[in-house]
Amino acid sequence: MVASQSTQVENPAAPDRAREGLWLAIAAYGMWGLFPLYFPLLEPAGAVEILAHRIAWSLIVLGVVLLIRRRWAWVGQLLRQPRRLGMLAVAAVMIAINWGTYIYGVNAGDVVETSLGYFINPLLTIALGVVVLHERLGTAQWVAVGIGVLAVAVLTVGYGRPPWIALILAVAFAIYGFIKKRVNLPAVEALAAETAVLFVPATVYLVVLEVIGVGTFLGHGTGHSLMLAGAGLITVVPLVCFGASATRLRLSTLGLVQYLAPVFQFLVGILVDHEQMNATRWIGFGLVWLALAVLVADAGRRLYDSSRTNVR
Repeated sequence: MVASQSTQVENPAAPDRAREGLWLAIAAYGMWGLFPLYFPLLEPAGAVEILAHRIAWSLIVLGVVLLIRRRWAWVGQLLRQPRRLGMLAVAAVMIAINWGTYIYGVNAGDVVETSLGYFINPLLTIALGVVVLHERLGTAQWVAVGIGVLAVAVLTVGYGRPPWIALILAVAFAIYGFIKKRVNLPAVEALAAETAVLFVPATVYLVVLEVIGVGTFLGHGTGHSLMLAGAGLITVVPLVCFGASATRLRLSTLGLVQYLAPVFQFLVGILVDHEQMNATRWIGFGLVWLALAVLVADAGRRLYDSSRTNVR
């Protein structure tokens, strides 16, 4: 900590980089949070067709980005590592499940429930660490996980069913994040590899839809076609912003900014789509937010203790 503080003092550009990083992070998570406003515009395309277009056009946009950056050396290295490649294939399946469920939830009018998935994701990530990595949790983390479990039970009552959309989103994204951490590829390169794995089946599916006459890409005007293609652009742009912010910001700051996305999604569901929230649902969401507050407070305490130890 002392070294990083001295670096910031000696480097006048460091505050500017941090400020840039913060705005880039806000832009990334803000765009992710406003996705619920975009996907309904792609109707009458169904969730699976939108997902296939998102995969196919994302790879094309990512290819352009990598071409501009001239970053291709990782491809050959990855192809010589079958285990790593296999893990990326699993990650690709997880992100496809996450994207598809999200698109379905948004277009089905369950935007608030999709936001719940990203609120409870940190709790499921912790649970995954306990189950898979046998990590030991502190008291505050156990309390947060316990509150999260109670929240899901309350929301099950509030929805009259388990919040399946939220749970699938959270589980798929937690597994995806776990695999990405093990693979350790930069964000743009990793997503390029994942979409490459899914590109052929996605493209075949889209061609079949058009051949049998049920696809919407060619029969609903140029505007609709451009909007479907734009699904790739809106996937890549926030990712590039996120990657740029990650090199400029402390991880703790980035971790706090990530909650902008589900907050925006929640607000879109309440204020734009006018989704109904009964008292039980409010209590359930309140418990989730309490669990996250416990986690944030515990992380802040650990960071403070660590800084004091390093100073000593």
